[in-house]
Amino acid sequence: MKRRYSAALLAVILCVLIAAYNIIYHPVQSGVPVTSFPKVTHRILLVPLDSRPPCRTFVIDAARIAGCEIVTPPTEILDYYSQPGETEALQKWTMENIAGCDAAILSIDQLLHGGLLASREAKKTSEDADRLIAFLNSLHTAYPAIPLYAFNILPRILPPDSIDGRDEKKYLMEYSRLADRIDIATAPSEDELGELEWLRSVIPPESLRRYDLLFSENARLNKRLIELAAGGALNRLVIGQDDGERYGIPNREKRELIRHIKTLKLSDEKVFLTFGADEIALSLLAYIEAQRDGFSPGISIKCNSEATPWRIMPYMAATMENTAQEKIILVGGRHTSEAASDFTLYLSANDRETLSSRRKNSDEIKTAIDNGKHIALVDLGFEFRGDEALLPFLTKNGTPLHALYSYAGWNTASNAIGTAVAQAVIFETARRRAESPEELAALAHAQFTYLDQRFLEDYFYLKDIIDSVNFSLIRAGYVNTSDLDLDHNSRWANAMLQRAMRLRAESFSGSYAWRAPVELHSENSFGTFSAHRLSQDSWFPWPRTFEIMLQAKTELLQK
Repeated sequence: MKRRYSAALLAVILCVLIAAYNIIYHPVQSGVPVTSFPKVTHRILLVPLDSRPPCRTFVIDAARIAGCEIVTPPTEILDYYSQPGETEALQKWTMENIAGCDAAILSIDQLLHGGLLASREAKKTSEDADRLIAFLNSLHTAYPAIPLYAFNILPRILPPDSIDGRDEKKYLMEYSRLADRIDIATAPSEDELGELEWLRSVIPPESLRRYDLLFSENARLNKRLIELAAGGALNRLVIGQDDGERYGIPNREKRELIRHIKTLKLSDEKVFLTFGADEIALSLLAYIEAQRDGFSPGISIKCNSEATPWRIMPYMAATMENTAQEKIILVGGRHTSEAASDFTLYLSANDRETLSSRRKNSDEIKTAIDNGKHIALVDLGFEFRGDEALLPFLTKNGTPLHALYSYAGWNTASNAIGTAVAQAVIFETARRRAESPEELAALAHAQFTYLDQRFLEDYFYLKDIIDSVNFSLIRAGYVNTSDLDLDHNSRWANAMLQRAMRLRAESFSGSYAWRAPVELHSENSFGTFSAHRLSQDSWFPWPRTFEIMLQAKTELLQK
């Protein structure tokens, strides 16, 4: 009998403990459901760099925060992985659909080559480039009141895939780095000059010619585009450097273009060179939104360690600090003190030496948010591992995650910093515009949803799930996860992805940090909002696991 009573007592105690846990950590939420998004007030035409989500979907979803509709070409004429977009059809579509838009963001790589991957092969001729310049002039002449914002990407140091010899690629990259070092040297040594001649002799002449032509043709095109900007046909031109290194011919081309820009006496507002590629359209969107209101955001920079400002992360040719400064200028912002800023860009870039500071850094961010500070978080690691990130610590210490102005931790430092700055600027611009409780609620819905998409992809997928999916595919015999035959394994791969993402979303959305109420203010309105339920749909848009298409659905309550 005593055993029975003891068991019953233990069961009661367990139930009480479970109930207490749920009351404390998963309290019953009450409030009015928020179902609307900001009303569309303006439209921007976008010809994306390529059809990947970062270049197209990120822009569409971020624009929703600002009540902007992004008009994009139909997928039938855009690129798909190694298949280029239909450039003539894209130019025709642009001319036919720009009417009624308030601005246009145009990828030169898409309009000329059919996407970023196709541009790396540079199969288009100088005559094709001349026709594109004529098209841009015609577009401006036909619609002079619609500002055109164009961007073009410098070729990478890595040789095109069509040059497939292992030694060829190795020698070409050595040649590129050495040629750049010699170009900037005051007096190159005889050894360096001799090594350069040796490299030229061992690289097949046709491969060397094609590699050099890639940069000379790109430089010629960029100079023509710079002149279009100088003449007013382009409202602004941005030239990006993809996957940079400290030395390489891309840097030599960049210096040549800077000299051309200085000769024409053009400001950063007219022509701007930046590191990165995938995030440039999003940065231009942020610039356009801020310019609509005559707003130049003040942005302060804070780092997780004294080493972070000087770190050069993988695939970068600039430090974290320089990259951040650059991205601030790109969106039309100002680097200010924390006291004078609209928000703080918090740069976290951990390695093995700084892992022990993650708890302290997370507590620092929580304290700042609790004190009403606005934080845009870049959450990176030198080895791109989950245990380098701050998000788990922010979740554990109860930081109200939806109070972040932005969150980014994907791919390169330029991609992540550019995305974090752009989202924060778009949100701050939209927050200032909100004039009623209904507008503020719709804004919260769009902002919370965008944040959740970044949490789920940048942390849970890219720093966790991708490794388990790749391991399963490799174990099943699919050696190259960057070139999958999705005609035969797409259902299985997508099922693995969907299940893993669903489990992470369910666990994450059960945390207090995710559900914590957030107060939003504008000049004329105020509201308190909390996330209530999270679901998602995800799949592989291209036949590789490098990126996913993610659609988050965040259900929101207004207190």
